[in-house]
Amino acid sequence: MKTILQKITNDASQSFACRVYQTPQFETNWHKHVEYELILILKGHGTAMIGDCVCDYSVNDLFFIAGNLPHWFRKNHPKMIGAALVIHFTNDCWGGGLLQMAEMKAIQSLLQKNNGIQLEKNLKKEVTESMQLMHRKKGFEKLMLLLECLHKIGLSKQYKILTEDFTDTSNVVNPVIEKVIDFSFKHYQEKVTLKQAAAIANMSIPNFCRFFKKNIKKTYFDFLRDLRISHACKLLTSSNQPILDICYESGYKSWAHFSKQFTEVKQQTPSQYRKTYLP
Repeated sequence: MKTILQKITNDASQSFACRVYQTPQFETNWHKHVEYELILILKGHGTAMIGDCVCDYSVNDLFFIAGNLPHWFRKNHPKMIGAALVIHFTNDCWGGGLLQMAEMKAIQSLLQKNNGIQLEKNLKKEVTESMQLMHRKKGFEKLMLLLECLHKIGLSKQYKILTEDFTDTSNVVNPVIEKVIDFSFKHYQEKVTLKQAAAIANMSIPNFCRFFKKNIKKTYFDFLRDLRISHACKLLTSSNQPILDICYESGYKSWAHFSKQFTEVKQQTPSQYRKTYLP
């Protein structure tokens, strides 16, 4: 996918960046950067696109994103305040030889994977506390806290893999992809056709289908499905709405179609999913 290649700047006295981004700095479209990213959501909620994954995000969610992995945290409402504590670092910010040491094997293994993950359970709690402390510290202590965070993530299994081995070699801005994604976010609760999406991209339907699958690694209808299921999950866990109403509000016209797609994506029925997340 042709994405925005974002440049991260560091203070000259630090080898990596650790800062809070709040609206309007929080808002970035589909973009990537060579730096690895740890992002802790402080304010706001919405839909995250990380590689080929579409999922919800909300306050206290914590993600680790590999370098050059495209992503976008899109707020549910334009006027909402969004904020995140974000750490950006390159795999050589501590010099060339450190990661070759035997004691760094877990970190080395983590950074070799081109994955996007969401931290869970005790791992999420421990890394969150370390990140908050890191934001207040300077110098050597700050660097040690980053290494500790990466070491814990590298050793743990308490995370969910959102996207795996996603590759994007381009570095040119292509406004077409952003227009298609923006159109999809605005209209996924309605009936959307390939003809409409292809018209946004100014392509024939066959060319658009090839273009989208080549770059997003899934078909356009699979992408729409993921947007709709993500919205349904949010409603299932944050409201007491009847599941049939959620089906229609998420862009489906048929209960059977909704139930089938939800089960395929989440490996459980909508009612089972709700019971898992609600007391």
